[in-house]
Amino acid sequence: MKAWKISLVAAALLSGCDVPSKSQNTEQQVAAQEIAGFKILDQVNAEPGKTAIPYKKFKLDNGLTVILHQDDSDPLVHVDVTYHVGSGREDIGKSGFAHFFEHMMFQGSENVADEEHFKIITEAGGTLNGTTNTDRTNYFETVPANQLEKMLWLESDRMGYLLDAVTQEKFEVQRETVKNERGQRVDNRPYGRLNERVSAALYPEGHPYSWPVIGYMEDLNRVNVNDLKAFFLRWYGPNNATITIGGDIDEAKTLELVNKYFGSIPKGPEVKMPEKAPVTLDADRYISMEDNVHLPLLYMSYPTVHIRHEDEAPMDILAEILGGGKTSLLYKNLVKNQFAVQASVSHPCSELACTLNMFALPNPAAGKSLADLEKIIRDSMTEFETRGVLDDDLLKVKANMEASFIFGLQSVSGKVSQLASNEIFTGNPNYIEKDIARYANVTKADVMRVYKEYIKGKHAVIMSVVPKGKLDTIAHEDTYVTPERTIPELKNATADDLNVRVAKSNFDRSTMPTAGANKPVDVPEMWQVTTTNGLSVLGAQSIETPTTSMLIKIPAGHFYESKEQAGLSNLLASMFAESTTQRSAEDMSKELRKLGSNVYISEDNNYINVNVNALSKNLDKTLALVNEKLMNPAFDEAEFARVKNNVLQQFNNAKKDAGYLASTAYAQILFGDSIAGVPSDGNEATVANITLADVKAFYAKHIKPKGSQLIVVSDLPQASINKSLSAFAKWKGEAPKLELNLPAVELDKGTVYLVNKDNAAQSAIRIGKRGLTQDITGEFYKASLMNFALGGAFNSRINLNLREDKGYTYGARSRFWGDKNTGGYTASAEVRADATDKSIEEFVKEISTYQASGITPEELNFMRLAINQGDALKYETPRAKLGFLAQILEHDLAPTFVDTRNEIVAGISQKEINELAKKHLIINDMIMVVVGGAKTLKPKLEAMDLKVVDYSI
Repeated sequence: MKAWKISLVAAALLSGCDVPSKSQNTEQQVAAQEIAGFKILDQVNAEPGKTAIPYKKFKLDNGLTVILHQDDSDPLVHVDVTYHVGSGREDIGKSGFAHFFEHMMFQGSENVADEEHFKIITEAGGTLNGTTNTDRTNYFETVPANQLEKMLWLESDRMGYLLDAVTQEKFEVQRETVKNERGQRVDNRPYGRLNERVSAALYPEGHPYSWPVIGYMEDLNRVNVNDLKAFFLRWYGPNNATITIGGDIDEAKTLELVNKYFGSIPKGPEVKMPEKAPVTLDADRYISMEDNVHLPLLYMSYPTVHIRHEDEAPMDILAEILGGGKTSLLYKNLVKNQFAVQASVSHPCSELACTLNMFALPNPAAGKSLADLEKIIRDSMTEFETRGVLDDDLLKVKANMEASFIFGLQSVSGKVSQLASNEIFTGNPNYIEKDIARYANVTKADVMRVYKEYIKGKHAVIMSVVPKGKLDTIAHEDTYVTPERTIPELKNATADDLNVRVAKSNFDRSTMPTAGANKPVDVPEMWQVTTTNGLSVLGAQSIETPTTSMLIKIPAGHFYESKEQAGLSNLLASMFAESTTQRSAEDMSKELRKLGSNVYISEDNNYINVNVNALSKNLDKTLALVNEKLMNPAFDEAEFARVKNNVLQQFNNAKKDAGYLASTAYAQILFGDSIAGVPSDGNEATVANITLADVKAFYAKHIKPKGSQLIVVSDLPQASINKSLSAFAKWKGEAPKLELNLPAVELDKGTVYLVNKDNAAQSAIRIGKRGLTQDITGEFYKASLMNFALGGAFNSRINLNLREDKGYTYGARSRFWGDKNTGGYTASAEVRADATDKSIEEFVKEISTYQASGITPEELNFMRLAINQGDALKYETPRAKLGFLAQILEHDLAPTFVDTRNEIVAGISQKEINELAKKHLIINDMIMVVVGGAKTLKPKLEAMDLKVVDYSI
């Protein structure tokens, strides 16, 4: 990234002047320019005061749009291929196809073997993923710059040479994987079906948004592999795609490679921009649902406009006023007075439609029903009419818009994603300038106008989600029943029905391109000081964006508590987000938002962590507010009562989540009657014991500068940062040393501890033991290298077996985890309930086989390549640099530890890996925790000759 400074005010001024948006070139001049024989269709250069991401745009003869963004600040590239197809392009009765293809596109193509896609990119030192929404599907990789050609080979092979590799067997395995994903993310999650139910009630049958992106499983069950291929042939041609490449690239060479790999892929059918599909309701539609939840939920959804409609920006500001944090009306009228534990308003927008969504979770102690909450929400909207729109309402949103844009420039992937999205939905990668201008130009009258046009007197879908057996507590009797879906008579496609397009290349595609030498990666230059009050500071300069990111680590985390008062540090961290002695929590939130700054305070086992992100021009004002939070918390009794009550309610809600139950039970069993055996936020019994006086005493004892660490990454030089840190000059004292005793626990090894969760669609599995504490270059690190092939990568043995081969889970993994005080080894997955016993068998088989036979030479080479070639990705963003610096400060390391690690990876032998496996992966030393339907699972587990113990938390 280049260093450039952006001013929202300047952008607003520019938007009203006759300033060309495409450099200073006329369109005729742009069209006359060429690179590698390709005409530049559109070009934007970086200029002072110009709100844009520099790029050049081209188009191949087959319709593929190509966008290039040059950024040589780090030796890496990001490749994004976006297809203008999401669930909104699907036919009735064939839902879930776009998301299903997100899975199938990773399953190999004509010249890429099965399950090789992840392996190739991982061993190239890269990361990858794909996402699907209602309107588009994208696939993306970030890799060292020398790996670009290989990425183009991979992406072009699945665009032009996929279908022959899509088999019925792969189709069936991935269908099971999608079912597992739905189970994990929808069916087994509290409130998981909320959006699906609301969309079905809000949109008429056949509307592109009336079905979920993941689809209905009955639709996937009724179709065959040829139906899927037909969908691909309709929508996944190059003329419906944009490839965006950013990073350390040579533009001419990159264009030549794009044309080489993509140019011969035939154009697909014509694709037109979808028509907007606005919705109006003739009456409020009340619907309800029982769910496995603790707290009921009220949800109201109003149809509004569509993305980038002229009224989207004022609607977003309206959502902020009504329910956007501590300065909002719903916070004041529901959360602050403890009628609700949570309430919020948002205005999510998609290509065809947007909705204004409001929700609230009632506080049981207040005795308010869902009907009461609905009335308060409606009264709050009436209050807005009287209150009107304040100057600060507009300032906050505009400041956040500027900050979010600038922070989005910190990574190549962020810039590439923005360019790709703008191109797909508007045909103009440079839409950022228009986006900023339309928010900058919103007036008070605009906000009031859209409220009256889209919300006041209009109708909504109002949904009540209540605990099972509590339908009598819904907000209103149901007034709307979603009609049964009308599925047209569907004839499954055959191979003869497919209009296959055959791509022909003039080179041998079966040979994977080889990469040149890795470009050198520079470790960030650092500076270190200790302030006069004892605060240890480690910093680095990063001039790519005018931002500062800071992390303050105060040794006052979970392990500093007594087990009887576990959750104390979590409550203190929460109280830092409340009022100070100088201003209310609402005023503090307002001031930070007007600066475009974000301050987030949390706790972990060892520290209370203060995370600060600010535009550097506002750093001093931001740190003054951070200091106020730390030095002058008000510790208001009413605020404490609300915070404490919310935490207690969260415990009850969390017990409906299988993952929480599994992790909590697992820690209890491994660490027994010690502080590490209690969750870091405590439990009902420990938090109930904590008073405000306890929080004050903990604060007075532990929140000290000496012993604390401050890590900072900024475009500002060290001298400026040191001056800014004077904000903390009056902070005095020394933090006490940690006194921790974690005695060994006699475990009933080989035992399955079974935690019941009625009617669970999936079971949560944890297998493992206590073990090594964290080190950076010692046995813990080497053990992590040993685990890489077993469970540390997508292509690991465990994941390929349980997910790709068996279809039992959406993902399975294993890892060595720890800090300086605790550590262990854990294998985990959420699996299909009916495959729980089989999944445990496969876990045991894979761990035992690896322990006995060890790593193969191929796996060892894969691990070495994957880890040592990924250096380019480790220091790109300020956040990545913060993590790197924090590690150095935490473990008192020299920057050369990176070289030591690289030498370990390059030199560790197969013999040493196998010795570590034999030592640390003895299955009989491990325990198992399973969360699921005990009545069904217990006989199956006992039939495996396992000792099963019923366990509750």
